Amino acid sequence: MKPSSKSPDPARRHAAGGKGSNSAQLRHYNERVVLDAIRRRGQASKADIARHAKLTPPAVSRIVDTLLEAGYVEQKGKRFGQKGQPSVMFGLAADGGFSLGLHLGRRTLDAVLIDFAGTVRLTESHEYDYPEPEAVQRIGNAAIARLRATLGSSAGRLIGIGISAPYFLGGWEEELAFPTDASARWREVDLAGFFPEAGSLPLFVENDASAAAAAELVYGAGTRYRDFIHLSINTMIGGGLVIDGVLQTGPNGNAAAFGPMPVTPSRLASVARPSGPFDILLRRASIYGLINHLRWSGSQINRVRELDPMPAEARAPFGEWQEDCADALAQAIISAIAVIDVEAVVIDGLLPRALLQDTVAKVQRRFGEITPSGLVLPEIVAGTVGPQASAIGASILPIHTLFGPDSGVLTRKAVDKKPLMIRQRG
Repeated sequence: MKPSSKSPDPARRHAAGGKGSNSAQLRHYNERVVLDAIRRRGQASKADIARHAKLTPPAVSRIVDTLLEAGYVEQKGKRFGQKGQPSVMFGLAADGGFSLGLHLGRRTLDAVLIDFAGTVRLTESHEYDYPEPEAVQRIGNAAIARLRATLGSSAGRLIGIGISAPYFLGGWEEELAFPTDASARWREVDLAGFFPEAGSLPLFVENDASAAAAAELVYGAGTRYRDFIHLSINTMIGGGLVIDGVLQTGPNGNAAAFGPMPVTPSRLASVARPSGPFDILLRRASIYGLINHLRWSGSQINRVRELDPMPAEARAPFGEWQEDCADALAQAIISAIAVIDVEAVVIDGLLPRALLQDTVAKVQRRFGEITPSGLVLPEIVAGTVGPQASAIGASILPIHTLFGPDSGVLTRKAVDKKPLMIRQRG
């Protein structure tokens, strides 16, 4: 999702030409294209940018000079070793702008501050037993204030705030043992005005799994694949879909919602039998199911990070859950690629890195065992961003929406959709 109201575009302040004129709009768009070219290449000469952006060298020269003056681009030295004079290299100015992201999770609130070059400057993480709305609001407001204060005199360069959260943040209360009244209160929350500390800053809201996919698109798999499915094994599993380098969220912002996907029933004794012939993926491939199985097996594990290093008593039940999870994920991937042709399936989430990679290997093996003929098989790989992917994805929303070449690349206007938190479990 994008802002729930019209947001000012900082890049527009530096566009040349008459206000509202076609020439000004074109110049504004070309500025975004040039910034995107520099962001993708890391460092680039004006000739490099012209080739990448398919603009004339004089146009690129004027735009780069404008962006230099505005503080969004800076010189990065010279490149030697080619014919002619050394090329002056340009890169994004890290201090040209800042963005803040909040991920409102079912067990944790994460806050991230990034700079204009995409480097994570600061992070915070706050745990709770369940997401009580007033407590989440208090924690989030305090995090915004603290991270904003660290910018000091650069606070005026804070571009906006991104928020990521599950569509059913207060839902699945039976599985997660959340109080029913907390779930009911979340249905009345509109995140657009939930954090007064945001003030008048542009605010951007996105589903947490889609935000994680956006982070992978910008920082990870997006550098190798143009088309991929992203699966986040978090408290509840979620998914994101990238087609032709663009995050697809769908008309209701719920594209690639893998959690409710039908799969065969779990073989684990800790999982209750479904009432019908099928179960759903989130009951077999989510961290809440892992913790339940560990505790059912006698291992007193409360948080997935306690599995690094692996306690001896948790090793066998973790392996049981892992095999069951891999089987369910392989089924879900087969169902997805029968409909959507992608190059890769990227699996990430809260699991410690070594356990994630081992789980992905088991998914690859099981996928190879049960895949029917007639499908073009994608690569199945581990993600690169990790547990804070949703918060990092939230933090990049303002920069990539206000400065990207297409303001719809990562997000859509929230006014095009229903308010995030009023969605009810289907």
